[in-house]
Amino acid sequence: AVVALRNSSHLGRIGTYGEQTVRAGYASVHFVNVADHAALQAVHGAREARLGTNPFCAAVPCQEDVEDDRWVVLDMATSNIALGKARVARNKGVFLDDGCMIDGDGKPTNDPRPMVDDKIGALLPFGGHKGSGLAIVCELLAGGLTGGTSIQPENRRHGGIVNNMLSIIISPSALGQTSLVLNEINAVQDWVKAAAVAPGHDSVLVPGEPEKIAKGYRLEH
Repeated sequence: AVVALRNSSHLGRIGTYGEQTVRAGYASVHFVNVADHAALQAVHGAREARLGTNPFCAAVPCQEDVEDDRWVVLDMATSNIALGKARVARNKGVFLDDGCMIDGDGKPTNDPRPMVDDKIGALLPFGGHKGSGLAIVCELLAGGLTGGTSIQPENRRHGGIVNNMLSIIISPSALGQTSLVLNEINAVQDWVKAAAVAPGHDSVLVPGEPEKIAKGYRLEH
């Protein structure tokens, strides 16, 4: 199934929609753009912002007993950090890591205050040209293909947040015997997580596990 959502208000955490699909036994891919306010993210090779943080999400179900909670959900901004991370750093009075932001002259900076307070500078895409390419694809698929609103200045009307999302939802049963498909998915996870742990890490995690760990800790404490 393909779902095109256009000209919505803030969609919130996109991983929520991925979790909905995996709990129902489906895989899904979601492309999102952000419009109606000033651009925040520079594309690769640019010295000024041209896109929003343009989230991408992919979700993969686990074996048929979904209560086992082994589904995988990759939910991320295409910028190296989300604007909210910069705001947290600004509020704490700390600097950002290298490679997250450029200043108003297009030069690398670690100071989040101009960007957060006055929207001077830009966030950088993750992974250089690769994250930049994915951010552009999100803009084209979510803001263009859905018939929604792109981030172009002429579409800026209220200075709020307009989200558009193109979602592709896939039933494992449409691609083969469900148990065999999901068993392979589980086997891949086991193979990845059985890798030798690198120095400085406690374990090897798959996408979605950090969020599950954090949720468990917060519910307990």
